[in-house]
Amino acid sequence: MTSLNTPLAQEMAALIASEGPLSLDRFMALALGHPRHGYYMTRDPFGAGGDFITAPEISQIFGELLGLALAITWQNMGAPEGVVVAELGPGRGTLMSDALRAAKAIPAFAETLEPHFVETSPVLMRAQAARLAADGRDAQWHATIDSLPEDRPLLIVANEFFDALPVRQFQRAGNHWHERLVGLDPAGGLSIGLAQEPAGNIPFGAAEGAIFETSPLSLDIMRRLGERLVQQGGAMIAIDYGHAKSGFGDTLQAVKAHRFVPVLTDPGEVDITAHVDFAMLAIAAQRGGAVAHPLLTQATLLDRLGIHHRAEILKRKAENPAEIDRAVARLAGTDEAAMGQLFKALAITAPGMTPPPGFEQPDPRLS
Repeated sequence: MTSLNTPLAQEMAALIASEGPLSLDRFMALALGHPRHGYYMTRDPFGAGGDFITAPEISQIFGELLGLALAITWQNMGAPEGVVVAELGPGRGTLMSDALRAAKAIPAFAETLEPHFVETSPVLMRAQAARLAADGRDAQWHATIDSLPEDRPLLIVANEFFDALPVRQFQRAGNHWHERLVGLDPAGGLSIGLAQEPAGNIPFGAAEGAIFETSPLSLDIMRRLGERLVQQGGAMIAIDYGHAKSGFGDTLQAVKAHRFVPVLTDPGEVDITAHVDFAMLAIAAQRGGAVAHPLLTQATLLDRLGIHHRAEILKRKAENPAEIDRAVARLAGTDEAAMGQLFKALAITAPGMTPPPGFEQPDPRLS
């Protein structure tokens, strides 16, 4: 049971009372994207003063290495003119800013690329515009991938994008699968229960009580991106926390002020995410006709792209070299619970393309 402590929780309760329980994907979409009360629509959640911190905010090296990887990919494509560099869910614009700075190492790429952002938050759009303006660049914004240019190659980056897309959950109960829904408990608070009617057969066996989690929106977006890469040429690098193989389990989680809280706590004022199923994302891209290259851990990708070499260069002029070492350890650590191991990287390309740098060989950590 969760008290109705926020305007959005009260609005959800009224909606449930009027129309019936909400599917988890609708609850999540409202909690994050409600036009007046949605979490991402009303705040900048990043950094020490926010609710969580992402890799680009930990160190400039992260965005720089991805920028160089995109530049080399562009060269391997034959250096086409007017290439679109699009970031999905670009946060404050930090990754793009660092990537564009690194891209100057290949001047022809820096001059011909067009930055594009897929973003819905007015607050973050202002932050992104200010960040690029400080670099002497501007960008174009899109509410969805549908309005990205269709007449030139695409180079796409998605860092912690898919984890924020809504998921549905189904639970095995009495030899049937029932969808998990957000309804009202006897006291009028939000609670999670099961739909009375079976949802149909999930196409593999599971024990009683098992939870199957899926993100139809994520799979649809990845399939359509795969189709776009086939039609236009190009590549995509998606980095997120998640699992390499599909399975059962509830991965929904909520974070507030860098601490985990129950998922139904204060809708609109907490971040809600779910682990990314990279196996299904890869299949979705392949259904769009694209090629999905072997999955890497973030640690393997950053190591192959030269994070340690870049760190040594930065440390020569740094006032506090130990801070750079700590950032590298956080981004590329290989302990089981480290960010470098929990986060995975998936590369998608048009058929016949050389994979982006780092993705040429499978990851021994995932074999």
